[in-house]
Amino acid sequence: MTATATPARPTAFSAARTLATAARVLRQLRHDPRTIALLLLVPCVMITLLRYVFDGSPGTFDAIGASLLGIFPLITMFLVTSIATLRERTSGTLERLLALPLGKADLIAGYALAFGALAVVQSALATALSVWLLGLDVTGSPWLLLLVAVLDALLGTALGLFVSAFAASEFQAVQFMPAVIFPQLLLCGLFTPRPNMHPVLEAVSNVLPMSYAVDAMNEVLTRPGVTGTFVRDLAIVAGSAVLVLVLGAATLRRRTT
Repeated sequence: MTATATPARPTAFSAARTLATAARVLRQLRHDPRTIALLLLVPCVMITLLRYVFDGSPGTFDAIGASLLGIFPLITMFLVTSIATLRERTSGTLERLLALPLGKADLIAGYALAFGALAVVQSALATALSVWLLGLDVTGSPWLLLLVAVLDALLGTALGLFVSAFAASEFQAVQFMPAVIFPQLLLCGLFTPRPNMHPVLEAVSNVLPMSYAVDAMNEVLTRPGVTGTFVRDLAIVAGSAVLVLVLGAATLRRRTT
């Protein structure tokens, strides 16, 4: 009786396999105009709405607009990534891919690259709209604002990839938003400076990546150049995204043998 050979698992990261995975995800998203609209248009619409909510007080928009420019992309990327990845899990696509000679690092990097490309476009549109059309007044360079917005969107992508492993349906994926996003939104310093919070809440906020995303945006808002605090905040956001991606790769496993 002849034993059936199992495909050899790749032992090293492959750029070719990563790019192939990213291209497949982008092709699928291209045929989903509602998702594209959610990714690219909703943050712009929300920021525009916010600008005219504070039409009589433009200083208020300047004070919180930069922070929300990073928060809105993070939220939308979290929603879209978690739901899209969950669809691939529940449809059996990930199961079939994991049966191929495709490493977990290739797969998770491909997903991150595809959604990251959309995050760059999304953040560029929102930043250009805010600075050049809605008149957001920032002391620092708008390019630094864009850099933070892109990293925030990538963090949302990483969080979405991670939580998709723990949801059994799209509804459950959305339910993770109050658990993962809302606490960070409340404690990030958007509504009140973090040092003014209760000491316990301030300590919690100090370990949440969205807090440093808002701090980085505020640095660009008020400082003319790159500061040490800005570099630290940026490094924490980027490091958090990488860490969550690694955790997301650990959740990729076959459910059948």
